[in-house]
Amino acid sequence: MFTGIIEEIGTIAHIQARPQSLKLEITAHTILQDIELGHSIAVNGVCLTVTHFSSDHFSVDVMPETFHTTSLQRLKTGSDVHLERALSLQDRLGGHFVTGHVDGLAVVHSKYEVENALYMTLRVPDEWKRYLLPKGSIALDGTSLTIFKVEDNQVTISLIPHTQEKTVLANKEIGDVVNLECDVLGKYVEQMVFQAKGKQQSLTKDFLQRNGFF
Repeated sequence: MFTGIIEEIGTIAHIQARPQSLKLEITAHTILQDIELGHSIAVNGVCLTVTHFSSDHFSVDVMPETFHTTSLQRLKTGSDVHLERALSLQDRLGGHFVTGHVDGLAVVHSKYEVENALYMTLRVPDEWKRYLLPKGSIALDGTSLTIFKVEDNQVTISLIPHTQEKTVLANKEIGDVVNLECDVLGKYVEQMVFQAKGKQQSLTKDFLQRNGFF
């Protein structure tokens, strides 16, 4: 589990590519301070397991399922990537609950600036747009962001100067893809409602209270 608050921008030092899998060697500093074998690291929002590390880099394996459903296959040697260690029970939850399990790819559709804010509009796959709502949470390449606007299959987010400086999102060009993870809480609510309908129950205030929604 992660928070979507990027700790560091790492660099792809080496890629061992196979037809449907990858081994990535990533240069880093901050996240190596307490790293151990088997630790989970979010790389551009994808939860991966540390298989090797040294004083200045770590390695992870990308399996076929992850290879096909995320943007990691597009990485090149020298690419910058977002890095975040798994959430500790002592940490503040500054973003939102991010699992590191990518739902799909979003495509940058437009960018524009309004004073100190950079607005980005992205096209999202139709099957995931039902989880997106204004003021809701979304993770793009592992970065926790607040949704500014939703229209059809497009979502607009606003990057404050700090996010522009501490992530690589501001450098994305029109047509670039990013990993999309919708808020997991919405998925659980949908599943509970679906199960309730299957039992011929209705979504009432009493039902929501009994299941801990308020």
